[in-house]
Amino acid sequence: MNNPKLEVLTPHNSQLIIIDHQPQMAFGVQSIDRQTLKNNVVGLAKAAKAFGIPTVITTVETESFSGKTYPEILDVFPGQPILERTSMNSWDDQKVRDALAANGRKKIIVAGLWTEVCNTTFALCAMLEGDYEVYMVADASGGTTKEAHDFAMQRMVQAGVVPVTWQQVLLEWQRDWKNRDTYDAVMKIVTEHSGAYGMGVDYAYTMLHKAPPRNQGSNEVLAPVPAPVR
Repeated sequence: MNNPKLEVLTPHNSQLIIIDHQPQMAFGVQSIDRQTLKNNVVGLAKAAKAFGIPTVITTVETESFSGKTYPEILDVFPGQPILERTSMNSWDDQKVRDALAANGRKKIIVAGLWTEVCNTTFALCAMLEGDYEVYMVADASGGTTKEAHDFAMQRMVQAGVVPVTWQQVLLEWQRDWKNRDTYDAVMKIVTEHSGAYGMGVDYAYTMLHKAPPRNQGSNEVLAPVPAPVR
């Protein structure tokens, strides 16, 4: 069966676009906790860096309205060109089309703000006019309401977009724990960004495998001293 959606994401067949992860755009997000949203998109950005995924970062009206891309994302990609636009639809900017084409990969992973505007219009146009496959990272994107996000996701899925989550993408790229070239980087991302999963990794490393803790300094542990009980 010749169905490209049956192909798993790999470090060799996909690229990432980060759309408008800027402060003013995040202020309007109500569909997901904004700190969680930031954690997720930064984790996704670090994953892309670890696997050498070509990444496009695009912004809208930076100086007049939206503010600069989160510094945590920019620190992952030092020296990365930022593709500024006026259109809400990234597909309308030729620089963006050229950058995606230059990467030579038909599977585009999208994380952006807002889901119902910038993500949806880009996804529909990229599929219709560019013949791309779009994978929408639902938990690294946000809408102005939960309904706005959810219905936008439904509209895109009906049109052929594949919904994913950021950690799903990370682990799909890793695929096999025997891939040692990326193992340590993945574990670092997991411990920093994957919540309870990361806590479990820390516990297993330090308590079961007796690895040193991740903190940079050292802390003296003082033994218990029972106080008098009256």
